[in-house]
Amino acid sequence: EVQLVESGGGLVQAGGSLRLSCAASGLPFDDYAIGWFRQAPGKEREEVSCLSRNDRRTNYADSVKGRFTMSSDNAKNMVYLQMNNLKPEDTALYYCAADRNNYCSGRVGYWGQGTQVTVSS
Repeated sequence: EVQLVESGGGLVQAGGSLRLSCAASGLPFDDYAIGWFRQAPGKEREEVSCLSRNDRRTNYADSVKGRFTMSSDNAKNMVYLQMNNLKPEDTALYYCAADRNNYCSGRVGYWGQGTQVTVSS
């Protein structure tokens, strides 16, 4: 059974930092692109970042470039999202997701349950 379990969300003031973690099990971790998505109330889910396995490149949404950094520890089957200089508009439910391919195609095969990030002004 494939499981993606996020942790690390919480309440933080604007300008603060959080580090999200995603523990993956039940799939060959290095064979699938891994991404972070978020969904705010009343808004569509959007991709925040994605790590491709074929070229090891990480893509970021324009709204988080320079503030968020995604990393991966393949030995531990973990991915992380370091979020700095958080803004109230970053408030959302953040999901870890495994792509169906080894590159970031946007076709998600597996989702985590999400972790809430709330940024107060």
